[in-house]
Amino acid sequence: MIRRALVAAVAVLVAALATGCAQATPERLELTGDLLTHDPALVAGEGDEPWYAFSTGGSAGDGNVQIRSSPDGRAWRYVGEVWTEKPEWIAEAVPGVQNLWAPEVIEHDGTWYLYYSASTFGSNHSVIALATNSTLDPSDPDYEWVDQGAVMASEEGDNYNAIDPGIVVDGDGTPWMSFGSFWGGIHLVELEWPSGLRADEEEEPLRIADRREPPNAIEAPYIVERDGWFYLFVSFDSCCRGLDSTYRIAVGRSQEVAGPYVDREGRPLLEGGGTILLESEGDEIGPGGQSVSADHLAYHYYDGSAGGQFRLAITRLGWDAEGWPVVP
Repeated sequence: MIRRALVAAVAVLVAALATGCAQATPERLELTGDLLTHDPALVAGEGDEPWYAFSTGGSAGDGNVQIRSSPDGRAWRYVGEVWTEKPEWIAEAVPGVQNLWAPEVIEHDGTWYLYYSASTFGSNHSVIALATNSTLDPSDPDYEWVDQGAVMASEEGDNYNAIDPGIVVDGDGTPWMSFGSFWGGIHLVELEWPSGLRADEEEEPLRIADRREPPNAIEAPYIVERDGWFYLFVSFDSCCRGLDSTYRIAVGRSQEVAGPYVDREGRPLLEGGGTILLESEGDEIGPGGQSVSADHLAYHYYDGSAGGQFRLAITRLGWDAEGWPVVP
């Protein structure tokens, strides 16, 4: 951690000197409370607004997307699941599905859109689905997650896997969904408002990142727009193995949402490129499954001091003089 903090501090200092203005200092938030979160979708509260973290469902109950809340982004508590039972169509669409995975949450025009995955390990017979709500506050009388059905699906024979959705909105206000896990890598499709569904179901997904070597261990894409650049965060290698997990977070960027994305050295992400942002260090093993909200990077890791139990982590990103994200 000392090496990582020193590198990040130097990068931010160089950025400040180069731009002549203050830069956000990368900071690892000290978290307390219920942190049993896998594949977090972070909603960072503004001002006095609460923070939320949506995550992969647990083994208990019906395996629905879990929700945690915090008044300040640091002290977290479990506040329930999206539903007590999955929509019936999900089990028909993906036989054997148990937990709902890797959610994404985004607000548009007063509506909250929750995207999530239904799949089983080692299969690309998968579905990305959508639910909507007018509020994230469970105590609000209008709080209700409404099933909007499937956004897209993949079947055996497709060269992509319809899981791990991440939403970004371009400069024209058009929403795009990145997704993917192993198979043919990371793909991108255009969505539309206000439905939140695909703009054209017949259009072939566009591939934007690929490791180019078996087993093509890349997943959990998340695109962030900042200062005219689109940054694609991905997870390399293997999650879900406790202390043996090899997850690590990499990043590339493009001036167009559809790519081409390249890393800091100019290597295309379609050809195995990707600048490593976070990797195992000390008791923080296998960081990945990331999302970004208001310059805060949320991810899970496996805690070496707790037998490999997964935990939520949140880091405020810094940005160096060349516009690349840095972490403490």
